[in-house]
Amino acid sequence: MAQRVLPLPAARLGRAVLTAGAATEVSGVVLLLPDGETDSRRRPSTLSYAAQLPFARTLARTGRVDGLAVHVVRYRTRGWNDGADPAADALWAADEVVRRYGDIPVCLAGHGMGGRAALRGAGHPAVNSVLAMAPWLPEGAEPEPVKQLAGRRVLIVHGTNDARTDPELSYRLAERAKKSNRDTCRFEVHSDGHALRQHRSEVVALAADFIGGSLFARSYARPVADAFAAPPPLGLRMPLAAGFGRSLRH
Repeated sequence: MAQRVLPLPAARLGRAVLTAGAATEVSGVVLLLPDGETDSRRRPSTLSYAAQLPFARTLARTGRVDGLAVHVVRYRTRGWNDGADPAADALWAADEVVRRYGDIPVCLAGHGMGGRAALRGAGHPAVNSVLAMAPWLPEGAEPEPVKQLAGRRVLIVHGTNDARTDPELSYRLAERAKKSNRDTCRFEVHSDGHALRQHRSEVVALAADFIGGSLFARSYARPVADAFAAPPPLGLRMPLAAGFGRSLRH
């Protein structure tokens, strides 16, 4: 008997993460794009979704006075599947933000496979910034596109000891993107791995600073402003200092 092929579940926008004291009107949105697998038609892991929630709550708390809402995107499947499925889901999610909230800026923020999806989805008209953490960028015959990054603020963060996604490949992409988009920078987290756990507090503080500056025109912390301004390779190999975020000086 032939096996019946079930339709893929639809992508979903997780419930908005808001905190007490948040502004009554949403003025900017972060879409968090979880990690995944190279090839899998299985339903997305609930663990990958849940792993993003503490990060989402921290971002929502730091952006509450600005009217920041954070959503964790639920993909249709957990794999990239050669068809850039998560990138298509990121574009759908940006469309859904426009439908729900109107004309407000969106930051795509992803980790691993989600970082690649964030970079790919940057061309959506509502997206003004991209945060790619330890992005999965496989080395192939065709280089990853960067044209869609033009006019966006782009921050890539990568651990130098990442054994799962090659940090040198994210440097090469940043180098190509910087040629046509000066608002591109990249931070290296020395001795950290793919999950960026060893310096988690610094990575989260860096993300919050970047999002506040990109979505709400706040002043970037001095290291971030310097990274944007510095020519390659300096602005693309900026070390993330221990203690970043404890006493930021602009």
